[in-house]
Order: sequence, then structure tokens, then C-alpha cells
Amino acid sequence: IELQKGEPFVLNENVNIFAVDGLQREAEYLQSYLKDVLGLSLNISQKREEKEVYIELAISSKVAEREGYILTVQKKGATIVGGSAAGVFYGIQTLRKSLADQSLSLPAVTITDSPRFGWRGMHLDCSRHFFSTDFVKKFIDLLALHNMNTFHWHLSDDQGWRIEIKKWPRLIEVGSRRSGTILGTNSDLDDMIPVSGYYTQEEARDIVKYAAERHITVVPEIDMPGHMLAALASYPELGCTGGPYLVGHYWGVYKDVLCVGNSKVYQFVEDVLTEIMDVFPSEVIHIGGDETPTEKWEQCAKCQALNLGGITLQGYFTQKVFDFLTAHHRRALGWDEILENHAPKDAM
Repeated sequence: IELQKGEPFVLNENVNIFAVDGLQREAEYLQSYLKDVLGLSLNISQKREEKEVYIELAISSKVAEREGYILTVQKKGATIVGGSAAGVFYGIQTLRKSLADQSLSLPAVTITDSPRFGWRGMHLDCSRHFFSTDFVKKFIDLLALHNMNTFHWHLSDDQGWRIEIKKWPRLIEVGSRRSGTILGTNSDLDDMIPVSGYYTQEEARDIVKYAAERHITVVPEIDMPGHMLAALASYPELGCTGGPYLVGHYWGVYKDVLCVGNSKVYQFVEDVLTEIMDVFPSEVIHIGGDETPTEKWEQCAKCQALNLGGITLQGYFTQKVFDFLTAHHRRALGWDEILENHAPKDAM
């Protein structure tokens, strides 16, 4: 941040927003923010007029970082030049936050900024606690305000399955509902209040689009082979014992997991991930991999019949899932426990 000599830039109704082609959406965001913060209704122009005062938005190769920007404020106007539309968007966020005290005057200054980290993310668990699409969009707006570019969306766990999978409809018919929730941290008290909710694929696509407009990538998480009790309640044949299973009421780790010795499990996983990849264009798909007890595998004839040559059962499962995603030009992301089970070399 370098303060400059000269008088401040005063915002008023006579100021226009000037945006080159490709930055119309960013201009509309700036227009909306200024209306919300200051009550000013500024026009958006794609043609410069003499004697007019502008907040100008532009992209330039002179900004080295793709998500970087330079914000310049002078008496005659302000400019935000980004390395890309995303850089311009983050410059707009800085301008927006500079007006948080509802001041109409901005000092002469040059701000040169770029992110320290390429991946700036936040995680929202909608499996244990279901949130409406409106809430998810509000959450994404808060990510944008804080210059984050990744929304890690936790969509399945023991306590609920939250995303429609058309080939396996019972995931939402059964897995999206639980009949109660333990009060506190795994106490003996259950509120017995039903909990339900899921996102249709159409709703998920809308959220992906909403996030992309704010330069945020949605990374979906489908946790496997553990944290699958909601799926097992829906399709008991996917477990080692065949059930019956109940969508989880309490928090923590459940011993019932996917049966890695059952060929139907891999068809299930591939079907789920195929539909997930169709909804979510993110290069990265989160496959969980954490907190997977092995007791059921140790007692399962199908699992024990696998001859893996020293590779753990979870390592075998994880490699198959990684290979499937890689074949579809995606990259698998997991929790750190996958490192303990012969993780693939390209594990993220």
C-alpha cells in the first residue's frame, strides 16, 4: 500500500463504472456493492466520454499474478487492473471493504496485491447439519468477501446423504433422513427429532454456477470407504454384514464401512462419482478416506479373500478410486489418513 500525493477521490452519483468486454459481470457486482454500502446508483459504461469520472476495470498482462490486481485511486477516478477477471474481482472486494464505514471519500493510493496461496478454501458440512440452498449461497458470498476461491462442500457422511444420485435413488429416499440426533457430544440423550434434506442435481448445478460467477470452485466431498453409514442404510448389501443399518444419530466413527471385497461396491462408487463429475466441473474431487475402522473387514470372508501382496485393504480401495478419477481427467483429494494406507504417489 503506497499513499500518493493529491486530493482524495470522492464518490457520488456522477461517477460511472467503465468496464471492457469480459468484465461486465464484475462491473455489475461493483455496482451492486456500491448500492448496498453507500446507496449510490452508478451507471456502467463500455464507452469512455470526456470529462466523465470513472471507476475503471481492466485486465493487463503487466499484472504478473493471475489473481493479482493493482488498485489506483486519484482525484480524477479509480482503476482496478487485474491479471484476470478474478484479479479484478478481488480488487473490487478491497474497494468494497474500504467503503465499509460508508465514507464517500477515498485517499489517493496505489494498492498492489496478490494472493499468498493458490488454494484458499472453506469447508461446510451439510451432511451432519443440512443447510438450505439460500444459506449455501450466503456462505459463498462470505467466501467471496474474504477472497477465497474454493468451497469444499461435504455432501455425505454417516449422519446423512445430501446429493441426488439418479442411479441409486434410495440414497436420498433413505439416506437423507435420520430419525433423531444425540444431544451434546455423544451423550445418552437422543432428541428423536427427524432430520432430512438433500440437494437435487439441478440445485447443485445452480450453486456451482453461483460460485463460479464469484470465481469460486466447488469441490464436492463423498467420503469413502468409511463414513458411509447413510449409504449402507440405503443399500445394506454394500456392507460386510448386510445390515440392517441405521443412518447415524451420534458423532464420531462407526465400524460399519463399505465392503472392499464386494465387486458391487466398486460399481456403486463409480456410478456415484460419474454423476458427481457430471454436476461438478472441479478438477479435484474429494473422496474422504478418513477414520475407516478395519474390524468388519477382518471378519469378512470377501475382504479376506483378496490377495493384495502386502497392500492394505484401504490402500487397495483408494488406488482403485484414484485410477477411476484419473481416467476421467480428474484429481482425487483425501484426508491425511490416506497417507497411512499405501497412498497413490499423486495423492493430494
